[in-house]
Amino acid sequence: MPRAQIRVRAACPCAAMFEDTSFRAEHLGVITHGSLNDGIEMKLDPGESVENVVAGTFVVIQGEQHDFFCMITDVEIEAANEQILLNPPGPSDDLLREVMQGSGTYVTVQLKPMLMMPNADHPELTDEEPNSVKTIPAHFSPVAQAEADDVARVFGDETWDGGDTYFHVGHPIGMEESPVCVDLSKFAERSNAIFGKTGTGKTFLTRLLLAGTIVTGRAVNLVFDMHSEYGYGSQAEGEDGQAQFVKGLRDLFPSKVSLFSLDPATTRSRGHTPDRDVHLHADQIEPTDILPLRDTLNLNATAAESSYLLKNQYGDQWLTTLLEAQSADDFERLADETGAHKNSIEALRRKLAPFQEYDFFTTQPSPDDYDVLDALLENLGAGKSVVLEFGQYDDLRVYLLVANALTRRIRRAYEQKTNRYRQTQNEADKPQPLMITIEEAHKFLSPDIAHETPFGKIAREMRKFFVSLLVVDQRPSAIDEEVLSQIGTKMVAKLSDDKDIGAALVGTSDASSLREILASLDAKQQALLLGHAVPMPIVVKTRTYDQDFYEALRTHPATMGNADGEADPDEEMNDLFY
Repeated sequence: MPRAQIRVRAACPCAAMFEDTSFRAEHLGVITHGSLNDGIEMKLDPGESVENVVAGTFVVIQGEQHDFFCMITDVEIEAANEQILLNPPGPSDDLLREVMQGSGTYVTVQLKPMLMMPNADHPELTDEEPNSVKTIPAHFSPVAQAEADDVARVFGDETWDGGDTYFHVGHPIGMEESPVCVDLSKFAERSNAIFGKTGTGKTFLTRLLLAGTIVTGRAVNLVFDMHSEYGYGSQAEGEDGQAQFVKGLRDLFPSKVSLFSLDPATTRSRGHTPDRDVHLHADQIEPTDILPLRDTLNLNATAAESSYLLKNQYGDQWLTTLLEAQSADDFERLADETGAHKNSIEALRRKLAPFQEYDFFTTQPSPDDYDVLDALLENLGAGKSVVLEFGQYDDLRVYLLVANALTRRIRRAYEQKTNRYRQTQNEADKPQPLMITIEEAHKFLSPDIAHETPFGKIAREMRKFFVSLLVVDQRPSAIDEEVLSQIGTKMVAKLSDDKDIGAALVGTSDASSLREILASLDAKQQALLLGHAVPMPIVVKTRTYDQDFYEALRTHPATMGNADGEADPDEEMNDLFY
């Protein structure tokens, strides 16, 4: 790393400490106070403008043996003598203000050390691994803006490990040429989340991470695409607020992504042919699939309980039997046979009856030989991600029902596959890690139902069965706290509500210092990245999902197959540009 000799005024009492000591050229200040628990305080060099010091910036403290990687959490202007504040220089008195800066007035910057690594001045320590911070640097340790090498040391590089591990998601504030990468091998191990209020670019971030898992092969994906935004190209709002068209995952990876459609007519009207039409059979639906719809359908607890009584009496035909009931006599008979209240059965039937109007829904028995679950598992087992788009059925009720019913069956199938793998210990039987993406996640994972839905179980337990979630939501405070604590990696965009900010940081150390960082994020293209797949929290300007990104995917190291390093891109990527 580039270094330069520090020059210190002879009048400085600490001058001797820095004689013949090398440090980084971009010097911001020196450490003056601090503690392990409360963070470190830096005095800003007089020549540095306080307006250039931005909360969330990635900086490095050069200690005697270690580099301490830190985030700026706060900035404060101070005066050595209160008399200065009583008689401040006027707005036009530039000379006096310049004289006072650095002597009578100064700036302190609060730093939160996140990680420590042996520095280049102590090669005898280079075998040490990056560590969580267990000590602090000495007084007057120099602080500098992080450099590209620092970012790579901490967050990795796409060229490492054959391109199969690290994926570029953004860059630190003010460091456009320094990619911040996510370790996708760790990302695929646990459930993850993207949080942010409406309009902060959650969909772009989701596409970004999904593309990373596909190009590196770290996971296959099942995306419940309520608004038809992930399969093929769609219209989105650009940085300038103008409409733009962006490519979907099927556009980018024709041979690695399959499109399933709940509304094939709409899919075909957009000029695309789905790989599979999706039908939902009444006998495939369990009462637990209805639970997330209670609020949406305004279904009271008694009516919801009736579904279980119907299931106990009629088995898989419970819903068909309910929907076929028409008259008061029918409801009386069902009440007598199940022990449920007649009015509750009527209410349940009235709330569920609209599903009969949807073309994808049928009361015909599901086929014994091959249904949509078989098709899903076949694609996922072959390493192909699946985008299930809803077309005109972009109704929350439909989304909740379909996602629950299919995910419950997929979870059971993966449990069976994993148990078989454990019995045979044959690598050919090992399930490919599956990541299920859900939007409006709080509807599936609220505290009152999270323990009963398949998504709650996946978040809590399915890591050992090779299934995880990618949770996309604007209201993390409405998600069960136990589920939040199981989230491995988070990308948190702008949140306005204090409760949402607090919820987004559940299970995070140093949450108090990160709250202010979250509150200061820009509304677009900024996010706090933290958790299992990154060594330390960092604020990033997120990568733009545009033509440059498509080209980068085409030339990503994971698509380069020749041992001599010559480009050998996946043939499917040649269709990126049309």
